[in-house]
Order: sequence, then structure tokens, then C-alpha cells
Amino acid sequence: MQAMRWMVTAALLCGSAVSAGAFAAAAQQGKAPLGVDLKGMDRSVQPGDDFDNYANGNWRKNAVIPADRASTGIFLEVFQKAEKRNAQIIRDAGAGHPAAGSNARKIADYYAAFMNEAAIEKAGLAPLKPELDKIDAIKTRTDLSRVLGGQLRADVDPVNATHWDTEHLFGLFVTQGLEDPSHNIAYLLQGGLGMPNRDYYLKNDAEMAGFRDKYKAYVAATLQRAGVADAQAKAGAVMALETKIANAQESLVESEDVHKANNPWPASAYAQKAPGIDWNAFFEAAGLAGQPVVDAWQPQGIKGLSALVASEPLDTWKAYLAFHTINESAGLLPKAYADASFEFYGHTLQGTPKQRDRWKRAIGAVNNDLGDAVGQIYVKKYFPASSKAQVQDMVKNILAAFDERVDSLDWMTPATKQKAKAKIETLKVGVGYPETWRDYSALEIRPDDALGNHLRAVEQEYRHQKAKLGQSVDRGEWWMTPQTVNAVNLPLQNALNFPAAILEAPFFDPKADAAANYGSIGAVIGHEISHSFDNTGAEFDAQGRLANWWTPQDLAHFKAAGQKLVEQYDAYEPLPGLHINGQQTLGENIADVSGLTAAWIAYHKSLGGKDAPVIDGMTGDQRFFLAFAQSWRTKTRDAALRQQVITDGHAPGRYRAQTVRNIDAWYKAFDPKPGQKLYLDPKDRVHIW
Repeated sequence: MQAMRWMVTAALLCGSAVSAGAFAAAAQQGKAPLGVDLKGMDRSVQPGDDFDNYANGNWRKNAVIPADRASTGIFLEVFQKAEKRNAQIIRDAGAGHPAAGSNARKIADYYAAFMNEAAIEKAGLAPLKPELDKIDAIKTRTDLSRVLGGQLRADVDPVNATHWDTEHLFGLFVTQGLEDPSHNIAYLLQGGLGMPNRDYYLKNDAEMAGFRDKYKAYVAATLQRAGVADAQAKAGAVMALETKIANAQESLVESEDVHKANNPWPASAYAQKAPGIDWNAFFEAAGLAGQPVVDAWQPQGIKGLSALVASEPLDTWKAYLAFHTINESAGLLPKAYADASFEFYGHTLQGTPKQRDRWKRAIGAVNNDLGDAVGQIYVKKYFPASSKAQVQDMVKNILAAFDERVDSLDWMTPATKQKAKAKIETLKVGVGYPETWRDYSALEIRPDDALGNHLRAVEQEYRHQKAKLGQSVDRGEWWMTPQTVNAVNLPLQNALNFPAAILEAPFFDPKADAAANYGSIGAVIGHEISHSFDNTGAEFDAQGRLANWWTPQDLAHFKAAGQKLVEQYDAYEPLPGLHINGQQTLGENIADVSGLTAAWIAYHKSLGGKDAPVIDGMTGDQRFFLAFAQSWRTKTRDAALRQQVITDGHAPGRYRAQTVRNIDAWYKAFDPKPGQKLYLDPKDRVHIW
């Protein structure tokens, strides 16, 4: 529920921004940015019919999606600013001939190895030979279980980044126990698919059938390129196996239900609860032998996948494992592998015509595998202490607005309000960067071993996560690097992370109109706070414990309001015949509505009892809501849009901009009329927090 959340640096709420009157005078003289893109609006559209197109219609008509991207919008604009900064940091890392073993040396060597295409071509599949040899040597189900356990990695995250999918048959997540917030435990999640999720295997429409045909052809070509005999037949067997895996998996909506995930199985009970795998061999190879508990996040999925290990031919499993071992590393293999991977995953599945330049891919890879090493340099260069203080003040003020909103809820009982306010009071907010940095001293980076560097980094991350097992929970742990253009709510920690790189214009401009800043970044701050009270966050108390802190009548009202929002989003149809899944996106939609409400309250408090100036004929509330809609402006290729709707817990940006239809103040600002497409009768507007 925390992917793609945005936030930026701000000074308004701490009183250091220009006053409303001073801003209005400066704006009229052309000296201050308005914070709203007037040229991007399409005033021929009625706000009450389509507020997104009213705010963004002309921008969308003229916007060109870069050839190497699946979409464009404000998020990409800020990402590209961070990318240029990161590129400079990474390219400069080796300038002073840093000492061997230092972070700077590792950054420089990792980048150099990634850019050394001649060395990658020469190496071929050699970096994968140890793993491919293990696969080739499988002769028994125990051998298979041991290889599957040895491939387990910490590559899933069901509550923070909401990253559900891994090509490995299972993925590991480490965090506190759902009912014991004092210690970290292991969570096992289902995986095993090469396409985005189970719907790509199971849906019967022509689009999905076409993807399946192209995927099977890609599997065959990859195996053939690697010298595997009978590649076509083995690709067919792999496709059939993955279809069975898809059938065995639990759906995304089922996986999002945290109550269904609370299955702390003793490790010794897996053989009885999920027969098929030799679990002793699996856990030993995974380095989890001796763990008293391994929570089964999707118990039915884990049972189904384990049964397939016992029922499907070993030769099919060996072909499956060989393909996925190569496929996962394709971007760091010779050009033929990397290009074929992009053709399927980038071009076919997302409609992107051009692969990103190699230097851009290299920057991304360094940030993934040496994120904190780059991040320490990033914050020194681009995130001063004053910015951190400004953002912390803004968060405090929006928290106060949220607290005030809880007090004003007429449907919530005092007992539940007290528990909600306790969550607000104890919420830990991290701004810019973590208090402690990741140690990379044990990670070997070579200037001529691109794939080896990545594989060792992934393995070190796995060791880092395993080392937390049984330990006390670090409430200040960060789940994003400072140079990440994103933000996150951590429901188990009752915490927020706002990385430095997202704290940039155009999300926030200290010289711009307060209405625009609150409508854009203020709503994002409110959104992240609200995740503590969405359909998942509301299940956890102030200590991050899975606990019912609601009275029965309050819970019934909350779920009824959520159901209204589900139905509202179910009606949206981004592509012909493809509707948004309102339940799948419910957490994000609740946070959008609640965050926008809190930001609006905070904006009006920032005016100090004065009326907002009218600028360019627009009231303060009109500018506030326009800025909100423009912060979600996006233009996306159809294939990528289809993938997002099917696999993501976030609605596309166009529909997030329409959140305004639930806010009473928007009706006063733009006067939509009954009968217009977005108009909701007051009783049908969703007011949750």
C-alpha cells in the first residue's frame, strides 16, 4: 500500500513562506510562480464532468511519452532531476582514487563494471554457471527442495512497498510479528511467475492470450540461446507449469487481507501443513534452519506450490529453474539476452518502444545495490538541514489537522477516537534520510564483474534481512534510500519515510502560492499519514500490533464507507472492458480522500483567519484543487496501463485526480451540478477521516 507515494520539502506551515498578500502582489507582477499550470488546463471541459481533463487536458494533448518510458508526468519530471544528480555522484565517485573497500570505490567499480559491455559479452553465462550446475544436478525431490531454498531471497514486501511478486518460487520478508511487535520474524510469500501476475495466465481475453503466446516464445528463445536441448518442448512445459503455479496462487485481493496473512506456522509444521517440498532441506539451504516460526502469508498458495514440487516432473522443474535463473539476470548478460528481455517485458508488456540508455540503467542498478552509499553523498550535496527542519514542521502541522479531523468525526465513538489519536501521537516520521546507514564493508565489488556484483549485493541484502530475525524491532528502520523519488507509510512500525529526492519542485516550491503547495505536496503528506488509517493501516494499533481497536459500530461504519469507495472505483473503465478493481485499490483510495481532506484543513489554518487572495480569477480553493489534480497528471501507454490496473494497488493517476468528487469544498469551489459525471449527492460522498 505504499508504492508511489510523493512528498516534498516545504516551509509554509512553519511560517517561513511569503504571506498570502505578499504572494498575490508578487504574482500579479509576474515575480512569483503560481504553482498551477494554466496552459495545461482545458477550459472547454466542465469540471463537474471530468476534473482531470479540466486540469490537465491540454497538457495531455501535447505531452509526449519518451521513447524509453511507459508513461510520463510530474513524477517522471522529478525522477529525472534526481537521476541527473545521481549520475553525477556516481560518475564522480572514483575521481579522487578512493581507497579499496571504501564506499566510493565500490560505487565507481560497480558502475564501471555495468558499463563494460565487452567484459559482459566475454563472460557470457559464466557468472551463472555455479547455479546452473546445481540445477542440472537435481536428481531427487530433496535436491529440488534444496535448490529452491538456496534461491530464496528477501525480494518481497507485502506491507510497505507492497511488492508481491518474485520469480523465485517463494520470497522472504522480515519484520515484526503481527501480534508480537517486539521481535522480528520471517514471512514466506508465494511467487514463481515470469509474467506480472496470475491474471496474465488465467484471463481468457485476446490481449492476455497474445501475451501468453509471446511469453512462451521468449522462454523458448532464451533456453535455445543458452544451448538447452529441445528448447521449444521445454518452453511449453515451463508455460504449463507456470499456469499451474498461477492457479495455485492466492489473488492480490486475498493477499492484501492482513488477517488472512496471520499464520505463524512453526517451521517444523510445514511438512504437515504444506506437503510436497522437503521443508527441512529447503529451510536449511535457505539459512532458516532453527527458526521457530515462519509465517505463511498466503497459506493456500504455499500449500499449492509445495504440492506442485511433488507432482510435476523433475525435468520440467529443471527447465523452469534454468530459464528463471537466466531471465532474472538478463539485463547483465550479453546484449542478445538483455535486448530480448526488454523486447518482451518493456515493449510487449508495457508498450515502450526503446530501451533506456545503458548509463541510465547503470545508475538505477547502483542505486538498487549500493543505495545507502550513494544516499549519504546525495543528502550532503542536495538536502540541507534547513530543508529537513521545514519538512518536519509541515508534517507536524498536517498531523495536527488530521488530529483535529478525528475530533470532528460525528460517527466515531470517544473510545475509538482515543485509540486513533494515540496512533497520530506516536507516529514516527523520518524525513530526508535514515538515522543509521547500511554497512557495505562485507560486499565484494569488482570493476570487471557486473553480474557477480549484483548477485553478491542481492545475497548480502538477504543476509542483512535474516540477521534481523529474533532481534528487537528497529522503529527507525528506513525502507527507502534518500535518492528515491517516493514516500512510504510503514504500518507495522507506525512510521513514515519521506526521502530527500521527492522533496523537490514542482511538488513544492517555497516561492509559490500556498494553495498550490498544499494541494500538491500537502495532499501527499496527508496521504501518507492517512495510510495509518486505511483498510490495512486501521488494523494496527499504536505499537504496530494487529489488533482490533474499534468498537463494533465504528468498524461497521468504516467498512460501509470503504465499500462505497470500492463501488465508486469499480465503475471506472481505463480501457474498454477493463475496470479498476475498487477493493484492490481501496487502501490508496482511502488515503487519497483522507489526505486531501487533511491538506485542505491545513491550508485554511495556514491563512491565519484571512481570506485567500483571488489570483488570475481563481480563488484559493480553486487553485488548491487544481494543484492536486495536476500533481497526478499522467499519460500512459495502453499496455502499461493494462498492467497497472491488473497488478497494482494504486488506481491510475487520472482517477486519483477525480478524488475531489468526495470533498465538499470542491463543490463550493467549482459548482458542479447534479447530472454531471462526477457529481455525487452529499449522502454518496465518501467521508472516512
